[in-house]
Amino acid sequence: MTDRQAMIVAPQPEAVEAGAEILRAGGNAVDAALACAFVQGVVDPMMCGIAGFGSMAVYSPAGNAHEYIDFHAPAPAAATPEMWQDLIEGEARDGYGFILKGRVNDIGYQSICVPASLAAHAEAHKRHGHMPWAELLAPAIDWARKGWAVRPHVTSFWSDEGAMGRVSNQERLRHTLAGKALYCREDGTPKKLGDRVENPDMAAVLEAVARGGADAFYRGDIASAIDADMRANGGLLRRADLENYRPKILEPIRGSYRGYEVTSNQPPGGGVMLVQMLNILENFDLAGTGHNTPEYLRIVCEAMKYATVDKDRSVGDPDFIEVPLDRLLDRSYAKELAEKIRAGEIADVPRLDGAGLPQKDTTHISVVDKDGACVSMTHSLGMPSGVVTKGLGFMYNGCMGVFDPRPGRAGSIAPGKARFSSICPSIIFRDGAPVLVIGAPGATQIAMGVLQAVLNVLDHGMSMAEAVAAPRFSSTSRAIDVMNRIPARTTDALAAKGYEIIRSPASFGIAWVHGIRVQGELLDGGADPGADGMALRV
Repeated sequence: MTDRQAMIVAPQPEAVEAGAEILRAGGNAVDAALACAFVQGVVDPMMCGIAGFGSMAVYSPAGNAHEYIDFHAPAPAAATPEMWQDLIEGEARDGYGFILKGRVNDIGYQSICVPASLAAHAEAHKRHGHMPWAELLAPAIDWARKGWAVRPHVTSFWSDEGAMGRVSNQERLRHTLAGKALYCREDGTPKKLGDRVENPDMAAVLEAVARGGADAFYRGDIASAIDADMRANGGLLRRADLENYRPKILEPIRGSYRGYEVTSNQPPGGGVMLVQMLNILENFDLAGTGHNTPEYLRIVCEAMKYATVDKDRSVGDPDFIEVPLDRLLDRSYAKELAEKIRAGEIADVPRLDGAGLPQKDTTHISVVDKDGACVSMTHSLGMPSGVVTKGLGFMYNGCMGVFDPRPGRAGSIAPGKARFSSICPSIIFRDGAPVLVIGAPGATQIAMGVLQAVLNVLDHGMSMAEAVAAPRFSSTSRAIDVMNRIPARTTDALAAKGYEIIRSPASFGIAWVHGIRVQGELLDGGADPGADGMALRV
């Protein structure tokens, strides 16, 4: 060990502290990230959990390792491309899923894909962990058993009433009797700020996992309980899906930006969008344009739109479709798109129907340990299914909701296929050394939030805290979405050029970015002030 600092950043204080204690006890970045992730699943149970999905970047200078453990939840074997094609009512404005009759893809047992997170956590520990597995689960078990207090951001999220035709989070919480008993008051409304949540069933599941590893979940009594509940309630998921699941170990996708090396995750993750947008924007003097000026918003939003169009058309699970990475990441192609932006062209992003910004049912962890090893992990439930199996205590993902119900498309349903996710946990290097460990939750807005924080640091010289706190904007449709701290003077200038502006009443949003800036031996952390989290230096 050296005298170098260590740091962990995440949206939940309880989880950050758990990870920090692991670092203090001699754990490495992977150990800390896993302990943090397990606690997140307890104290932010609609954002993530052992039945979710995600992507984890691991970089270790000592071990000469730089890889992604990708765990995108695949569709169950019972899923078929045409199963929902006659139920389509519309598409979310920003492309985050489809609205179907009966909302069968959005809530309930048919919305559940194969749980992937726990298998990936176990694989990460096997490949890179130092501390005993059971010690990494102990803080989460403790929080589940003794209980935790509902925080401000959880209060806000749980009380969400739904948008774009989506089911409200209130309805998700009380969809099953087990979920309602955990997360609602006696009158059926979600628990409020300061209310206690105790989850002995989840504690028991985590204790079984601590003793028996991931096999206790995927092949033991827990798998049997999951299978029985799915069969009894019309779910697609089966025990065989659990037994057959394996996370993937992949090389990073790589790009460059103004002399920095940018590394992010492979498809079906959002790393390709981040690198493509940076390729386009490198053709502009963003610092000279001025941060968040009307022209700055125009340029960056057009880059976002082009990346979104390409994603919708051709990015998906590479095991099922050919993703044209060479073309999407080609600098000459990026220059062509930049010339269209320079000429003032307004790109179109086709959508079936829909409106509103997406929910952000996801969370993130950034860690740097004292040996310089780094982890950036984004994990999620997607749009949570609302299903809690009696006696198990955790909520399942709702990843079927973002598949395209139209057969023959990049995002169409297929058994064993993972749908696209904008998650892009990233590590940026300069001269071979990490300078930025970053990621975010935020549905289709993840890559857009991460992009802006990266630009804030690399182009505008902001600290990490300043970079994640600066007001953000996005364009993943024909319109430009802005948070309320973007001045009307700025958006009026864009409206005059023919842009539709949709202003959020919220001051913070467009993802919740959490990152660490590395400056030699010094670490500078930033937790997005739109959530409850913190950066903790060890």
